This record gives sequence, structure tokens and C-alpha cells, in this order.
Amino acid sequence: MATRIFVAGHLGMVGSAIVRQLSKQLDVTLLLAARAELDITDGKAVQTYMQLHKPDQVYLAAAKVGGIHANNTFPAQFIADNLAIQSNVIQAAHRVGVSKLLFLGSSCIYPQLAKQPMSEDCLLTGTLEPTNEPYAIAKIAGIKMCESYNRQYGVDYRCVMPTNLYGENDNFHPQNSHVIPAMMRRFHEAKLAASKKVVVWGTGKPMREFLHVDDMAAACIHVMSLPHDEFVAAVPNPMCSHINVGTGRDVTIAELATTMARVVGFEGDIEFDTSKPDGSPRKLMDVSRLGSLGWAYSVELEQGLGMTYEWFLDSLDSLRG
Repeated sequence: MATRIFVAGHLGMVGSAIVRQLSKQLDVTLLLAARAELDITDGKAVQTYMQLHKPDQVYLAAAKVGGIHANNTFPAQFIADNLAIQSNVIQAAHRVGVSKLLFLGSSCIYPQLAKQPMSEDCLLTGTLEPTNEPYAIAKIAGIKMCESYNRQYGVDYRCVMPTNLYGENDNFHPQNSHVIPAMMRRFHEAKLAASKKVVVWGTGKPMREFLHVDDMAAACIHVMSLPHDEFVAAVPNPMCSHINVGTGRDVTIAELATTMARVVGFEGDIEFDTSKPDGSPRKLMDVSRLGSLGWAYSVELEQGLGMTYEWFLDSLDSLRG
């Protein structure tokens, strides 16, 4: 019998990548619900959906996400919506007997000045980066909720913490997007306008790690497919049961901008607006735990940016605005 898998957030960047890869497996039946069919911030609606479809597994990829501007502008929505989504899906999954669930968090759960590279043990050891603290608090709550359900009910709810993601179906909004889609759109529009320069927020000095979303989806499926004993052996601390997902390599924002200009074909100057916030100075993930479980990334940054730009060009009509 095919495994029934509910992917919450299947139209988002990560969820859609997970769906693309799971759909290739013949022994899987995907359960997918767009917002018009299921509002996952509505607890009763989620419970009804779960009771009706009774999935065997859940991938919790749904979240309200955004870049520095969006996190600064809408902190209440970021904490409230994400807490509701997580609580609704995890509780409903348990109530209908789902024993296996994967929760997707974020690298922003770690302290702003965490020792680099950031290991899973860094969680709750320092102050969070203030621009996305509400979102980070919500994600930490999701991790602790999964850990608590594992301890109390003996279920198998696993957590993965991705580094900065990019790729197909990303959000390219000019203000509310993350660094790669925002930068890609800005460089593309500057190229079309024959502009002499592109302005990038911050000093360009912060270092960031980036993972293509197809790699993230592959890592999620890999982690979910691991035998329980093998997974538990890799995360022996029950109070630190999440796993980092990334490349283990980072670049400065200035290096990213230079690479982006090359991929897009922008030939003007790059200027940095130092009046804008940098965020954390560095956010590099320690991915040795995931490596010990037999997984490593495959898409290099410039290759992934090229793939993303091709998708962006093909999707321009739907991205305008």
C-alpha cells in the first residue's frame, strides 16, 4: 500500500520542491491542499482535514517567511501565523495517529553571535538577531513542540534547520523577499534599464551560506527515510534533536553580489548602502551531523543561481508587481 504523505505548504518554495521529488516515488500518495481548500492557521479546519485523509507522514514546510524588511515590518504576523501553523498541524497529526512528521525550521534559531560554524548545540545559548526574533522564537517553539511530543507520546517527529534557501518558486517581491531573490530582481531590472549601478543593502561584509531548494528537498526526504534507530543515534541529546541542513560553505554578501551580476549579465557598478542593516555578521551551519547520516549537497552556488535565474525569466509575467 502506498504511503500517504501530507505536505503542508506544497505551493511554497520548499514544499513544491519536496512534492516534485516525492511525486517520482511510485509508492507514495501525495495529499495536497491549497489555501482555498485548507487554511492551516485554522485549527479546526486542519483537524477536519487530517481526520478525513489520515496521512501516514507529514512534511511541515508551511510558514510565513520573508527577509529583513518583512520581518521588521510585520513582526506580529510572523510570530502569530507561524505559531498557529505549527501548533495546528503537529497537534492534528498526533490526534489522528501520524507517527512520523518532519518540521522545517530555520538557521535564525541560533544566537546572533553564535560560535561559527553553528552546531545544533548552539540553540538557546544566547541572544537572537533582533530583526527576525519573532520568527525565530516561533521556529524554536516548533522544535520544542516536536521534542515534547516525542518524549511524551513516543512518536517520531524530526526537525531540520535549513540554511538560507533559494530557487524555483521563491518570493521575488521587491521589498519583502530574502537576499537572493531581492538581489536577483534588482540586478535584472538594472540590466534592462541599462543602469550604471545597483545598490545593495548593508556593508557587503556579512557572510551567508546558501542552499538550493532542490538540495533541501533531497535532504528532507533523506532524513525522513532514515531508520528510527539510525536517526536517534545521530542525535543522542533528546533536548537537541534537530539537524542542520546546508553546504558548510559561505560567501560574503559582496561576493554574492558579484556572482549575481555575472549570472544576470549586469555590467555596471555595485554600491553598498551602509545605512541599511547587515543582520548577523556570519551564519554558517555545522552540517557534520547530517554528513554522518550520509547526505551532502550537490548544487554549487553559481550553478544554482543560474538555474534560479532561468526559472525567474520564465516566470516573469506571474512575478510582476
